[in-house]
Parts: sequence; structure tokens; C-alpha cells
Amino acid sequence: MKRQTLISLRTAVMAVATFCLGIAGVFASSHREAPLIANDPLADNTDVYAFRSPDDPDMVTIIANYVPFELPDGGPNYFNFGENIRYEIHVDNDVTKPGDEIIYRFTFNRSNEDPTTFFNIRLGKQNLKTTYLAEKSVDGGQNFINIVENGTVPPPNIGPRSIESEVGLNTTYDALVEQAIATTSEGEKVFCGPRDDPFFVDLGGIFDLGGVRSLDGTGADRARDGLAGFNCHSIALQVPIANLQKDGKQVSEATDILDPDFVIGVWASASRPQIRTLRSDGGPPDVSGDWIQVSRLGMPLTNEVIIPLGQKDRWNSISPQSQDEQLEHLLLFANPELALYMDDSQFGGAVPGFAPLRIQTNSLGRFDFRNGKAGLSVLSPEERAGTALAEDTFGPFLLRSDAPRTVDILPIFFTGVPNIPPYQLATGKTGGPLSAGKPFINNFLPTVGDLLRLNMAVPPTDRNSSDFSSLGLVQAAVLGLTDPRFNDNSDLEFIPNMDGFPNGRRLEDDVTRIELQAVSGVVLAAIGLWYDDFDGSTPVTQDLLDVLTFSAGPEANDLPILDRFPYMATPHSGYGTKRSTPTSLQEDNPHSGSTLGFSPKPGFFSAQSYPNPSRGGALTIPVHLSGNADVELVIYNLQGQRQATLQAGYRQRGTHNLEWTPGSDLPGGSYIAQLLLDGRAVDSMKFELLP
Repeated sequence: MKRQTLISLRTAVMAVATFCLGIAGVFASSHREAPLIANDPLADNTDVYAFRSPDDPDMVTIIANYVPFELPDGGPNYFNFGENIRYEIHVDNDVTKPGDEIIYRFTFNRSNEDPTTFFNIRLGKQNLKTTYLAEKSVDGGQNFINIVENGTVPPPNIGPRSIESEVGLNTTYDALVEQAIATTSEGEKVFCGPRDDPFFVDLGGIFDLGGVRSLDGTGADRARDGLAGFNCHSIALQVPIANLQKDGKQVSEATDILDPDFVIGVWASASRPQIRTLRSDGGPPDVSGDWIQVSRLGMPLTNEVIIPLGQKDRWNSISPQSQDEQLEHLLLFANPELALYMDDSQFGGAVPGFAPLRIQTNSLGRFDFRNGKAGLSVLSPEERAGTALAEDTFGPFLLRSDAPRTVDILPIFFTGVPNIPPYQLATGKTGGPLSAGKPFINNFLPTVGDLLRLNMAVPPTDRNSSDFSSLGLVQAAVLGLTDPRFNDNSDLEFIPNMDGFPNGRRLEDDVTRIELQAVSGVVLAAIGLWYDDFDGSTPVTQDLLDVLTFSAGPEANDLPILDRFPYMATPHSGYGTKRSTPTSLQEDNPHSGSTLGFSPKPGFFSAQSYPNPSRGGALTIPVHLSGNADVELVIYNLQGQRQATLQAGYRQRGTHNLEWTPGSDLPGGSYIAQLLLDGRAVDSMKFELLP
């Protein structure tokens, strides 16, 4: 599109149309992100996570999720891992060797234990009972060994009669999960099965031409998590760090918390046989031919926001380390399309929800980072000497005269960021943004490609700490710049959330918000390339505050993250789930019955708690019961830690106003109230406490 100062109505419409084509995948992570894979959900990567295990810091947890938008009540043929699919998790830990060093491969098999019934579970037997074989290669895929044989996949969480009663499996879902966790001979934990989808985003608002909605809104203007109430299928690994480190070192052997020898790159894929032939007798299809990769995922949102629609299917078919990808897609990261909607000289007016996010046009009175502008390429060789931008280091790669975001977006997505000036916090910088500052990141793995990079030497942030934040490295930068505990020196020290996205990815990380902030230039500001309204005094200007306080809507998963492996919450039950984004008139009215329409929901929050936000005094929480039950409320923080429990006792059918007085020790912020009836969770609701 031609650049222009004033946007005509016709051009604005074209800009919004282009925006919507690209944004569909942006805000659903990698759910249905490309045309071909949208027709093959069982092989569709949705998300990849990699993080130091919070309860066992000697381990790293890697999670690959598949099968988007699983309706928990989608019976009688529920969602599952597919047969004739190779699900793989790849780890690159040594740039001196081509490709990936470690590959975990999973293949699944389904059997019918009771072909006489249409029910999925009956009398201790399962239709579509799924088992798996897990294999591992440590030589780049040349040879594989079996690490789990006949592994167990828990069934869908259909409902209490199917799981808990004597006519079903006569157990609990948590017990099924515990039984399904396998331990290999090398100390790895493995889990495969359905879980709550941990991604969160306001799909309804975003898809309405970029309509970013607020959590403080009312009615249709209130942000809703479009993934709430949906499940996915997860492959979760917990691996000793020494198994992933290229030289077999324990994390205690790292030289410091940013040791570059502990950086790994992670991505996941799914492949299918080349030929699939349907049978006229209704039997399972015949498959043959080579295995063809049909889906892949490393960094979240890459294929969705960076790769154009016409190239998405090809992107899914190639390896992150392929030379073709480097040459074909490199510059797409240097002039990201989303930046056009944060630029008033382009199409900023077309997407008013992004108004707080604006690209630096005259940072420090000298640098313009809008698409097609010069960025830092105006620096002289003398100014760049001794930095990562020097001619004898990475300058030729990171500086281009018409591609300004090669200096920040490109390394974040495609190489990782080294602990070399200028990629250090402005704290302690005395010679301008290119001078040495306070180290806060080193996940540099100089293999050019779309990998989720994690420095395993960085300690995990305590989930119970008030410093823990879903803003990941953005919050680490804020603390390093403004918090007296960290901003009075330029020493390397642990700053909370240095282990957060984009240094790996934790389940709690708000990647949509972080990446939109990054596109708007928040990383540039962190290293001293301040926003345009910087006047030489405080760097925390209004423009920077607008970016830091920007919210894309939901800021946490609809269910608390667990404090133990596999960490993701129990999958929603098909019997009692109420999704936050209604998909039918019946579901919009919680009094009308269950999602199947056969019986009333056992109970739900009938209105928002009030006052909301609150501080001091009792909080009133309205609930509706479809029958008599023992009622309990459990209050969690956004990190999934239980904060309080209210035993409301036995209540009769009807609507009740429960009162709970928050303790004075609870800090201000967002919390989740979970409603339990007779010990079973049936609904959850978010509320706010003022500081």
C-alpha cells in the first residue's frame, strides 16, 4: 500500500480488510492459522511453551498443544490425538551442528473396548481408547529409541457419570491424569492428553475490526476470553536440564544466569503420510508415501502476524532452519505489518483499539522506526564500534536502511537476543543507548529461524511472589529500570520475570499483549531509545506509560494454572461448562440449561460480584443453584495459588448472595473466584481488588 499522510475512506477500508486477514491468527496464537491446516485440526499445532519448572528448577517443561477449539461437550465422537500423524517436539542446542539435536516423536493408536454402545464410556470401558508410543532421537533424527511404550491417554472429561460413577470409570479425573504420567529411564516425565486450553484472548472483540475491549466494560463492551471453556490436546515433557544442555551440564555448572551455553531453541510439528486413500467398505483409510510436515510452531504468532496469507501453508511445511526460509521470510520481520496500524502516517486511524501503541518516529530526536524508515542504520561505523551493531559482529545482519525493525523484532523472533550492547537495559548506560547497561536477557542462538528460545540458566520466578507478572521480560525491564532494588547498578543480577516470554514462554505469559507492545517499540525504549515525548528528564513518559498499561482484554487463563506437572488445568467437562463467549442464544442464557440442553446446569455465578473493583468491607457474590448443594467458594490469584476459601454451607435451589470479606493481606489486583458444588467446580469468575 502506498504511504500517505491522510487516509482516505477507501484506503482505510482496504487497510482494515488487510488487517483482518492477518489478525485472525494473531489473536488465536496458532489456532487454525493457515488454510490447509484449518481443515486438519487433529494435526494443528496451537501453542508451544518452554520454561524452567517452578516446582523443580533442575527441570525444564516443554509443552506442545494441538487440536484447536475443542468443545468439551462435542460428543459422541470427542476430540482426540489422530492416528497416522507424527507429533514431534524438536530441540536445537548446538549451532555447530545442522538442524535439531534432540527430537521427541509421538504416535497414537485408538481402539474400541466396547463396540456395542454409542457412549464413549460405559461400565469401565472406553470407545476410542487412546495409547501412544514415545520415541527419542539424540542424533538429529537418524536413530530413535522407545522411551514410553503403550502410554496411556486419559479420556475426554465427559462428565461425572462417565468418569466418577460406577456405571462409568469409577474414579476421578485427577487420578486418571496421575496414572497417565510416565517416567522414562532418563528421568523425563511425559504426559499426553486433553487439558484446558491455557491461551487467552478476546477473539470476539479483536475480530470485530480490531475492537480491543476492556475488562472494565459492561455488556457487549466487556472483554471476554474467546478460549474460555475450550480444551486442547497436550504433549507435555519435563526434562532434566542436563539432558537438554549440549554438553550434558547441570544448571549448577552455568557460569552465570545468562550463560549462553544453556540456550536451547524449541519448536513442534505434525506430519502426515503423503497419500491417504479412502476405502469403499468404510474401513480405516490406507496411507502410504513419505511423511510430510503439515504444521509447525516455534514462536507464538509468527505464522499468524508475520507471514502473508499466500505463504502460510508453505511456512508450515518447511523446517525453521532451512535456508529457503531465511532468504524468503527474513525481511518480513523487519517491516511488520502490524506496525502500520500503530503509525498515524499510515493506517493508525483504521484500528482505534491500538491508539495507545505508537511507533517511535523521532526517538532521541534522531531515529525513525516506522516501516521503511532508516531506524539505527543512520549510525556511523564509529558509533557502532564495540556493539552488536558493529561491522565485524552482527551489523550487516541487524541494520538495513529501509528495514528498521531488524534491530529488535528480527532478533526477538529469528535469532534470540544476545547480552551485548545495545541489548542491555538503559539502567547504568552513560554513553547513550549503544553503551553498556544492565544485562537482562541472553537467549541468543545464532541459528536463524523461528524457534522459541530459552536460556535454561535463568532461574524461575516464584509464582507466589508479588513480583511475578504475566508480562514476562517486559516486566523484568520495568523493574530493572524503575525498582530501587535493581536500578542503582548495572550489574548482572536476577530480576524477576527474566524467565518469561520471549525468553521461553510460561503458561501464564500474556504473549498477545507482550508482542503488541514489542511491535510498538517497548524493547527499543527499554534499551534507551525512548519514545518521542522524552524531554531528557524521566524516561517514563506518557507515551511509554500508554504502552505499558495497554491491555488486549483478558490477562489470564479462565482457570488457574496448576502448581505441578503437567501444570495446565483439568480439561473442562462436557457436562457443566459455561463458555464466556456465548455461541448460541441458549448458552447466552445460563438459566436455559446445559450446553446439551437436556438438564439445568448445577450452578453458576448469576451476576458479577459487587462492588467491583473492591477494597475493604464485604464483597457480594451472586450465585444460582439449580438444585440443593453444599456450596464452597475458592479464591485464587492469577498464578493459580489458593488465597482464601469460603464455606457457604448447604444451600437450597435458587439464587443466593454470598458475602466474603477479603483479608487485608491480599494485595490489589485480579483474582478468580471458583464455585464448587458438592466439591465439584462448576463455574469461575474474575474480580478486582483495589490496592
